[in-house]
Amino acid sequence: MADLTSRYSIEITSKDVPKFHSESADLLSDSEVAITSLPSEDLEHRIEAAQAIRKAGLAPVPHLAARRIHSSEELVHLVGRFTQQAAVDRFFLIAGDVERSAGPFSDSLSLIKSGVFAEYPVKRLGIAGYPEGHPKIPQDKLWNAIIAKIDAVQAHRIECEIVTQFSFDAEAILFWLQRLRNAGVFTPVKIGIPGPASMRSLLRFASVCGVDASAKVIAKYGFSLASLLRQAGPDTLIASLEDNLDPAIHGEVSLHFYPFGGMAKTIGWASDFRRT
Repeated sequence: MADLTSRYSIEITSKDVPKFHSESADLLSDSEVAITSLPSEDLEHRIEAAQAIRKAGLAPVPHLAARRIHSSEELVHLVGRFTQQAAVDRFFLIAGDVERSAGPFSDSLSLIKSGVFAEYPVKRLGIAGYPEGHPKIPQDKLWNAIIAKIDAVQAHRIECEIVTQFSFDAEAILFWLQRLRNAGVFTPVKIGIPGPASMRSLLRFASVCGVDASAKVIAKYGFSLASLLRQAGPDTLIASLEDNLDPAIHGEVSLHFYPFGGMAKTIGWASDFRRT
């Protein structure tokens, strides 16, 4: 049986920095902390967040949104600032949630193919995975994109990992992992899991992200539809994953928490779950 909460990654926004040190105390040394890329947050705040994470003995992982980058020069500037000022050695690449690109990069593959990351001490690049599919991208295109991105990352002699969109459904996650491995893709995977939050909050995020949030799936996750405001963690989901994950079938897997109910609640929940 897997022990998925022994080590995990988590993500924050730059707005979380003032309370980061007190709330991150239970994270293991060198745990990865992703820094989201939000339109409302400027580069200086994100650099400060990366510095705070590094100062705490943890590994900052900034998100870079391809469609929000205006030029190749801006990409060089971003990677240079993060690596030089916060000792960042890993990034997570996304297309970005805008319809039109601000510059020459339309998706994460175009960022990888730029070759910029190979010019800096970057040891790992993360790419996105979607166990429940994507609301705007056909499934076949998603699979082809994963393989193309992994090949492009490895061509630059950089490690690659997949970080998935959050999911409520253990069966969907396990099926997706098995299909991935059957396709010959053995890249490490971080499974996206929503941290403890009210069901109302989770349903709102699921709606925005195109995640299946049907009554059947929510029931599997451990919520009652009669209790919209109840705060709960993903105990049922993680227990199901731990009971059914098989390294020989599903490969190298760990967890990545989306702390919709707050970082402190997520970290505290994970510590309590380990002790039970």
